[in-house]
Amino acid sequence: MRLWKLLGLAGLAGVAASGAVLARSERQRRATTPEEVRARLRERHATLVDVPDPLPPAPPAVERRRLARLLRRG
Repeated sequence: MRLWKLLGLAGLAGVAASGAVLARSERQRRATTPEEVRARLRERHATLVDVPDPLPPAPPAVERRRLARLLRRG
């Protein structure tokens, strides 16, 4: 019977801890103003715009030959 009591208390502690974590994150989320959220989004966008796009991969040799044939025909 002791084991079940211990497991029950451990489960109760886990539920309480997860509730506390959720409440804390919700408070932090509600504490931010819409202006702060917009500023963060604009920062993220600015950093993404500054990163150049990677070059597309070169087609394999077989594909290149096929494209060259098609271009010669037309």
